Amino acid sequence: VQLQASGGGLVQAGGSLRLSCEASGLLFTRSYMGWFRQAPGAEREFVARITWGGGVPDYTDFVKGRFTISRDNTKNTVYLQMNSLKPEDTAVYYCAADRDYRDFDEPPYVDMDHWGKGTEVTVSS
Repeated sequence: VQLQASGGGLVQAGGSLRLSCEASGLLFTRSYMGWFRQAPGAEREFVARITWGGGVPDYTDFVKGRFTISRDNTKNTVYLQMNSLKPEDTAVYYCAADRDYRDFDEPPYVDMDHWGKGTEVTVSS
């Protein structure tokens, strides 16, 4: 199984980025997909998740209204559109896949089925 994340970079505060995560080697249409992030010196934290059909996204409070998760099951890809970025959004962003939606609720998320390698997002002030 591979989860290949891309789209990170350096952006000024208030700007936007779109992260992508292409999955291979798993049954994508039966996998819940999500995004996490880990800032330097901090624990990994949940950002967003989405169900199989893409109809019920869920977000952590600090990104609600700014980030949008979506998926394209024809491309085995999940996206994270990030708008109104803030310096505190600076982190390495990881995509993850899991067959159990509840695993997204259990830090430190050791039971997640699969992790991508991460893509770095830096927001300058």
